[in-house]
Amino acid sequence: MTDGIRPTTDRRDGEGGGERVLKEQTSRACDPAFQHGVVVGFDGSLSSERALAYAVGMAKRSRCGLVIVHVANRLPATVWAGCEPPVFVDLPDHRTEILGLELACADFLADVPWILVERGGDICHEIEEVGREYAADAIVVGSTHGLLGKLFGSVSGRLARRANRPVIVIP
Repeated sequence: MTDGIRPTTDRRDGEGGGERVLKEQTSRACDPAFQHGVVVGFDGSLSSERALAYAVGMAKRSRCGLVIVHVANRLPATVWAGCEPPVFVDLPDHRTEILGLELACADFLADVPWILVERGGDICHEIEEVGREYAADAIVVGSTHGLLGKLFGSVSGRLARRANRPVIVIP
């Protein structure tokens, strides 16, 4: 990593478990260095890697910061099994920490200031919310392929319809 580039994690963790706990605030403090930057959704998939590569180039050309957003899966396994969970618990997703370490070692991110923001919830809503908080000039996402995208609508399509800023979908 080069000087001045420090990946950070904005976490909304539940109580307990020795995890870092940040209380939700009505207004989040955002680093001004990343205001009017580029927001990119990233989950480690091939399409999100392509979106990240495009967003890095866009941030370099614009000389702005890159806000990488990972929306964690917070649903308990019982939901997927068809059972009703007693309570929805906001569990930490360790996948974000792994992604953060991979990104910290990535050479292609060395020339652009970036941060990693973790959120839990609806992917479209959370990416759009981060874009609003950072007053992003654009949101970059990868396209969704597969059965789930056809059944429930793709994240990129839903985001393009509802976002209040340009959305760039990378195939």
